[in-house]
Amino acid sequence: MKPVMPPEKPKRARPGKPAAKSMATDAGNAILLERARLLAQPTEEAAAAPAIEVVALVLAYETYAIETAYVREVYPLKDLTPLPCTPDFVAGIVNVRGQVMSVIDLKQLFELPAKGLTDLNKIVILSDGTMEFGILADSILGVRNIPLHEIESGLPTLSGVRQDYLKGITAEGVVVLDAAQLLHNENIVVHEEVT
Repeated sequence: MKPVMPPEKPKRARPGKPAAKSMATDAGNAILLERARLLAQPTEEAAAAPAIEVVALVLAYETYAIETAYVREVYPLKDLTPLPCTPDFVAGIVNVRGQVMSVIDLKQLFELPAKGLTDLNKIVILSDGTMEFGILADSILGVRNIPLHEIESGLPTLSGVRQDYLKGITAEGVVVLDAAQLLHNENIVVHEEVT
């Protein structure tokens, strides 16, 4: 004798979720995921816009940026030794893993007004293969890309030595420094001979 099997019950959707609604939700989620994927892709215009990668830093409560192509490394400020008989903008020298390096204070070089005490606790070491020195920074904000079309040339109100080392300013007020000009300007090189 064969066992008698009860007739199969028709499969029902979970209570509160009709099958048609579940399918519609899945289709809606698929559409939303596709839209999100398309929106996450950079637009052709943004991808084609040339940009420079910079290290952003704070100096005297202002934000500056230097192209990463000229930044060898960021180093914590330790044991800065002042040098007598040097211009005010030469903060001194430091030992960076056995290499003695000059350190420049851009606040002094740019003749920025003193705005209270700041924590000059980082050195951004600039290098182009022939010249190398460090510049003081209050803090490092990180690395970011700045599209070239966002960099406006220097302001007409900006004059003096600060304008000489400026590549431009962004709409957010980030001052983009010309690191090549900094590294090759003869006014920064201190070359005194004692007779």
